[in-house]
Amino acid sequence: MTTTTTFTAKDVQELRQRTGAGMMECKKALEETKGTMESAIELLRKKGIAKAEKRAGRAASEGKIVARVSPDGKTGVLVEVNSETDFVARNEGFGKLVDQIADTLLKADAIDGVVNNAEGSALLSQKVGGTTVEGALKELSGTIGENLVVRRYARFKTDGALGTYVHHNGKVAAMVEVTGGSGDAVQQLARTVAEHVAAGVPTVPAAVNREEVPQDLVDRERRIFTEQAAASGKPANIVEKMVGGRIEKYYKEVTLVDQPWIRDDSKSIRDIVSAAGAGLKIRRFARFQMGQE
Repeated sequence: MTTTTTFTAKDVQELRQRTGAGMMECKKALEETKGTMESAIELLRKKGIAKAEKRAGRAASEGKIVARVSPDGKTGVLVEVNSETDFVARNEGFGKLVDQIADTLLKADAIDGVVNNAEGSALLSQKVGGTTVEGALKELSGTIGENLVVRRYARFKTDGALGTYVHHNGKVAAMVEVTGGSGDAVQQLARTVAEHVAAGVPTVPAAVNREEVPQDLVDRERRIFTEQAAASGKPANIVEKMVGGRIEKYYKEVTLVDQPWIRDDSKSIRDIVSAAGAGLKIRRFARFQMGQE
């Protein structure tokens, strides 16, 4: 009996990048899951072969991410524009256009929130330099000879304060909204938290609070932890306690306010927000990293 391969060598490579598992383990996992990437990741983690998923996708890994905050600190944006090569990403004309797109988004009052797939979105029809964002990208693409696309963007409007952080290489950026106060001190708090979010340590947060962590992520972790604990051969009541402990640890790892602060791990993000003033809260955040989902 012959079987049909439902995955490619590129899929094996992606699975290796996302899990840190070996080539043969990745190939076998894809075979067992009929080429389904997410199922293969879960299978490897259940077997204890894979590390926590790195969330790297197959998106273009070159380009530039730009952040802007209005002078009053009430509006902020992140924009990621992709190119095919790092050479173009460092091109002066490309950098200038990305800056113009960010400035245009900052003025686009009708846009609020995170747009993870910019294709066909409102930003592309916004005016920039006598044409549209989409038109300007096509024009520069024709000059440079590479495909240039706005991949994703975020625009937050607030009554509180916004802070952004962009890594020096222009490939990782974050934006944070803090409510319950305003002014320079609150904006600095937002910048501090944005730096932490950009660092992605101990992991990239999935939500601000544990109540906002997507249930499907929690259910997936519970399945993995349950199988791992059951494999130890311990009684069911002990397994249940082990899984409960692992889920609690998972929440602390992926919930922003529970994470240890990157600059002083004796304090949590919740601690530094509380210390900054009564009533202050992190409402939302966005984090973009080139080449990752």
